[in-house]
Amino acid sequence: MPIICHMNKNIAVIGGGAAGYFTAINAARLNPQLNITLYEKSKEVLSKVRVSGGGRCNVTHNCFDPERLSSFYPRGGKMLRWSFERFQAKDTVHWFESRGVKLKAEDDGRMFPVTDNSGTVIECLRREARKYGVLVRTKTNVTRIKPSKRDGFELELLKNGKTYADAVVVATGGYNREKAYQWIKDLGHTIQKPVPSLFTFNFREKIFTDLAGISVDEAEVHIKETRFTETGPVLFTHWGMSGPAVLKLSAWAARELYQKEYRYDIKVNWVAPRNEEEVRQMLISLREHNARRQVNKQDQFSFPVRLWTRFSELAGIDPDKRWAEVSNREIYDLTQQLVNAVYSVQGKTTYKEEFVTCGGVSLKEINPDTLESKKIPALYFVGEVLDIDGVTGGFNFQAAWTNGMLAAEAIAESSL
Repeated sequence: MPIICHMNKNIAVIGGGAAGYFTAINAARLNPQLNITLYEKSKEVLSKVRVSGGGRCNVTHNCFDPERLSSFYPRGGKMLRWSFERFQAKDTVHWFESRGVKLKAEDDGRMFPVTDNSGTVIECLRREARKYGVLVRTKTNVTRIKPSKRDGFELELLKNGKTYADAVVVATGGYNREKAYQWIKDLGHTIQKPVPSLFTFNFREKIFTDLAGISVDEAEVHIKETRFTETGPVLFTHWGMSGPAVLKLSAWAARELYQKEYRYDIKVNWVAPRNEEEVRQMLISLREHNARRQVNKQDQFSFPVRLWTRFSELAGIDPDKRWAEVSNREIYDLTQQLVNAVYSVQGKTTYKEEFVTCGGVSLKEINPDTLESKKIPALYFVGEVLDIDGVTGGFNFQAAWTNGMLAAEAIAESSL
């Protein structure tokens, strides 16, 4: 049931991404008396929603257990654990489906609109904004927030003078430079240094460049000299490796890899969960039972022929050689290429257009129940501007929806 306040209040939402938009429309829905204006500095709102998931919009993930759901966040999971008790992935599905956007889950748990079109999600959100009277101002850059001498805030707009708001929601997304947070630091908030998260690994030696597009369904990737290991699909790129296992590693190890200046070694088991001895015996069996066949022809490992050939070459084996001619030393070397392959990484590539950072406003300074600043009343922070980030798979959007709903409820209730 909508909350009715007896005095109209002006609410400014800075940032027209998922978190800001969701905050604005839900606050307006819960309290129709609020005057809500959303400020977006670019010419379009919800641009990240449009490009996510290859233009399909990975709305959320079909993990409906709050505790397990929170485990997918390298930073912010502890706070989200309890936030998800109030608004989690199941609630997101209901919210969108009750407004005509039916979602489907894919085999890996990612959830998309059945239309496979991000425009479906964007139009739903815009329709809600129109329905509840949210004023959306694009090409309007808020450059400073200043607590007013009276209650509320004075907002400085680039080339548009000043405006006033009783409450402000900061939903500007993550910045890749700490300097960009200065206007938030000026308010007295602490910023955890932003560093990239969700990126692919660039190899120093381009040994797989010509195999770009080939994938392995189940590989174990470990960053040497760290505690970080992930298992899952891996995709070869023109520069190195990507895929869910790599992207998860980049998120969990984001700060450590930044400290290493993106120079480190990884060890890959391409046939996980098989171990070294199991693979050695499989290769010996191939030699015994396929003696007359060429090495590039085998039926024990489900690799594309081109990739199997490359592993053989890296082990120093001519792929045209017959299995009967493969020495014990070559069996050992091929086993190492399959189970204990080591590659040097030098550099990274941002994952598509879905730039994510770890870092941002310190969660110690935010009320987890309301997303309100502990330092300045009526100032709220939602989404990636906070030191919250998830692995790939719809988790960053889910954090945005959850933050937005909790902040919206708090703003609506505080305006009574």
